[in-house]
Amino acid sequence: MGFFKRLFHGDHTKIQDRQITDQSQEPQQASSSKLSINVEYILQAFNQTNDLKVRVLKKGNAALLYIESLADQEKVQAKIFAPLELGHVDDISDIPNSKQTLNLEEAIVSLLSGHAVYVEDGSSKVSMFNVTSVFNRTTEEPQNEKVVRGAHDGFVENLMININLVRKRIEHRSLTVKYYKLGKKTNTNVALMYMEGITDPTIVEEVDKRMKSISADMIHSPGYVEEFIEDQSYSPFPQMLNTERPDRVVANLMEGRVAIMAEGSPTSLIAPSTFFMFYQAPDDYNMRWFTGTFVRLIRLFSFIIAIGLPAFYIAIVSFHFEVIPDELIIPVKASINEIAYPPIMEALVMVIIIELIREAGIRLPQPIGQTIGIVGGLVIGDAVVRAGLVSNLMVIVVALTAIASFVVPSNELSTTLRLLTFPLIFLAGSLGFVGIMFGMMFILIHLARLESFGVPYFAPVAPLSFVDLKDTFVRLPLYMMKKRPKDAHAISPVAMGPSREWKDSEQSKQSGSKTESESTKSKSNTNSSSHSDQPKA
Repeated sequence: MGFFKRLFHGDHTKIQDRQITDQSQEPQQASSSKLSINVEYILQAFNQTNDLKVRVLKKGNAALLYIESLADQEKVQAKIFAPLELGHVDDISDIPNSKQTLNLEEAIVSLLSGHAVYVEDGSSKVSMFNVTSVFNRTTEEPQNEKVVRGAHDGFVENLMININLVRKRIEHRSLTVKYYKLGKKTNTNVALMYMEGITDPTIVEEVDKRMKSISADMIHSPGYVEEFIEDQSYSPFPQMLNTERPDRVVANLMEGRVAIMAEGSPTSLIAPSTFFMFYQAPDDYNMRWFTGTFVRLIRLFSFIIAIGLPAFYIAIVSFHFEVIPDELIIPVKASINEIAYPPIMEALVMVIIIELIREAGIRLPQPIGQTIGIVGGLVIGDAVVRAGLVSNLMVIVVALTAIASFVVPSNELSTTLRLLTFPLIFLAGSLGFVGIMFGMMFILIHLARLESFGVPYFAPVAPLSFVDLKDTFVRLPLYMMKKRPKDAHAISPVAMGPSREWKDSEQSKQSGSKTESESTKSKSNTNSSSHSDQPKA
């Protein structure tokens, strides 16, 4: 990893010397009492852009400025023009929800947020009004995180709506939101959410420090933020969980993690994250724990299939033919006998074809994308086999590998698994089973060393924590998860109190009634025996 850092970044000390830090305060430009000077300064600041409108009021003694592409014309008319024209207010500052400033730079920032700015001749006071035009789509279930049981709403591109979806589920004063303005040119609104009293303050401070250290012209989405603040940028594994589901964000906030959301993006980042979090889905907790455990085990088993099945097949047919059962030797030999090139070339060709079909299906419109999938899966696959370019077994192996990679609930980790397939294919084609074991050991060592905001990425397996295994490979009943996961570093580890007291009280009642009936029965037996022992008169 150090070689790549030197290759792409050069000498770290030289870079630090060349870095331009933007730690200065907001620029200040005092407003003037002359209307023409204020208007001219704002027009020059926007380079005379055509969508900056200047409306002259009070016979040329006042002006209202707003960017028509950001402002709502109906709000401008209802909130500003109507009160002034009808004489409902004597002074502009009397209009409700107005803000005043003496800094023209602050007025420019408000214009970029969709506000309207009112300036008047003879006064240095600048008034600002929120007339932002809002275009929102309805909340609907994310296409890539569907569930069978559970909520069917998802985040949208409006930050306030996304925070509202979280607050509707956590109606508690401990839910804390911190706002950031990231991107020198874009000024993107970014929100950090966490539960005060549950989340470790050290993690909050670390995330805050990394967020404030971002110095870039453009921050467009949480994906941009992720690359700036993650621990290991050169690791193929995602170190922050990406989700569009509010219920998933709420569940992780209640465990003591933090969530990062940005304006204009329907996704949220959750940190710190571990490897096993990417295999947990909301459906696991909405169904009974037997079924949830079964489905989770299938997902975890798909990890081995997705990265190792092509390599395993190549190692067998190239180096370790003896492990094939005697009944299958002839069919396997007949399948690969007519192929002109080695199995490693077969696998690479088929994997690349699968990736091409997948990418084409995503980029094309939905009706055409479905057609491409059918054509690629049936027509091309059958034609390749009939032409003798790829064996039947290789088509089956690659198809199972592709299906296994799609089982992962996280799209980012699914991409990682597909990438890891290639180095294991080369290792298997070169060294057989030895190469596969070497590659697997390298992946496990990397997972054990990786961290996310100071939290071990492979927890609770490395370091081992038996208590947290109740929600890793299996999903035990919810009432048994009385403590929050240790990897979240929550300062309040207890998540629930006794939740099945009714069961204990019911059992105690049954045992008590049973004891009472037994004592009554024994007393009656004693009385009957004493009566029988009495002599007859």
